[in-house]
Amino acid sequence: MAHARKRKVSAWLATTVAAALTTFALAPSPAAAEIPPVDAVAKSDNIRHLANIPKQAPFNTESNLNSDLAFQGKYAFAGNYGGLTIFDISRPSQPTVVSTVVCPGSQNDVSVNGNLLYLSTDSARSDDSCNSTAATPATPGGSSDTNPTNWQGIKVFDISDVRNPRYIKSVETKCGSHTHTLVPDKKRKVDYLYVQSYSPRADFPKCQPPHDLISIVKVPRSNPAAAAVVSEPVLFPDGGFPGVPGSYPNSRSATSGCHDITAYPEKDLAAGACMGEGVLFDISDRANPRVITGVRDSVNFAFWHSATFNNDATKIVFTDELGGGGTATCNATIGDKWGANGIYDIVGKGDKRKLVFRSYYKIPRHQADTENCVAHNGSLIPVKGKDLMVQSWYQGGVSVWDFTDSAQPKEIGFFERGPLSDTRMITGGAWSTYYYNGHVYSNDIQKGFDVLKIDDKRVEKAERIKLDQLNVQSQPDYFED
Repeated sequence: MAHARKRKVSAWLATTVAAALTTFALAPSPAAAEIPPVDAVAKSDNIRHLANIPKQAPFNTESNLNSDLAFQGKYAFAGNYGGLTIFDISRPSQPTVVSTVVCPGSQNDVSVNGNLLYLSTDSARSDDSCNSTAATPATPGGSSDTNPTNWQGIKVFDISDVRNPRYIKSVETKCGSHTHTLVPDKKRKVDYLYVQSYSPRADFPKCQPPHDLISIVKVPRSNPAAAAVVSEPVLFPDGGFPGVPGSYPNSRSATSGCHDITAYPEKDLAAGACMGEGVLFDISDRANPRVITGVRDSVNFAFWHSATFNNDATKIVFTDELGGGGTATCNATIGDKWGANGIYDIVGKGDKRKLVFRSYYKIPRHQADTENCVAHNGSLIPVKGKDLMVQSWYQGGVSVWDFTDSAQPKEIGFFERGPLSDTRMITGGAWSTYYYNGHVYSNDIQKGFDVLKIDDKRVEKAERIKLDQLNVQSQPDYFED
């Protein structure tokens, strides 16, 4: 796969000393090898950049990273390591800040359902409040925290009034909550949260291996204060993939719980990116997910990070977060297979289903050695009969791509900025980029909240699909009859 950029000469000559404000028009199939200047915007001709809202105080520091996104009605909910921001997106070209909630605790991944909002805390805190501080360091060699009140897990908010979200409940989970997946049970009016986390944890010595489980939190919607852990299913009783020891980039992560699970409730399925392997689950019993099959790639996948079904649930795109999201992996040295997506077809029926590898996809543009870049969070673009996706690549920006042919994926559009710095690595770029009701919304780690529009006949039909809410890790059936 070629890694290059192609700029229109006229756009390149139009560059001024105000590089940070310059936008370069690029063709969808790049072919020259130039990296945009620091902070400059580069994009394909079929992408419009409609708006950017910088990070709001007190989140506007380098260490407060923007994280995941969720949507409901005319609102977008944007996580940040310091809390979350709620945007009114009723006019996508002019989003406005509705409110901010200061509640520190990485990563603050967020999901919403009705009047409830869920927030993940994956760093040991002094307590479960939104006024907590980083936990007291553990005693070296000890089996518990120095401060026994140290906490991490799930926080529950009432967002009936989006201008004044109200914190109503916390649920501590084993090893905290790096990410979580909302799995609604509509009949019983219950929300299940599949909580994913790491082990071992230096900042939380309660969390020790083996940790081949997820925590499942049950939230009665009529009484969210009764939320509690109801099961901790062990997904890998055989220990899972043992990993390949070594130094980056040649090491391969061992399976230890899951990093991210995408549920497809209408299909009673879930796809787990479980650090050392990709997994397909039966979730017909919401509180007791069952492994159907799994797959490993000990050659090119370093860390199975996230997963996306196509709408028919006949394919899964798994991402490899090589380098943990803080390393430059979109360059000639790393190549086009590591730090990429792996596209797998689901073959067979019932418990005989298998995951069959078809191809890798990686953005076809080199990034600078000061740009953290690797496959990250994205979502489907709902076009019936096509498998289209928009996806974040940290400082590699946003890629719009087509995997209708599993063996021949191709990029059809992109948006990116130049490096945050050409002298040092600053963690930045698009963390989550999702398609929602006709527009693309991206939470950039440092630059803030971006709104994009795709002007391309291949995605026009997607604008007909309107959702009441979207949590990408709780994947909807876009064409349900």
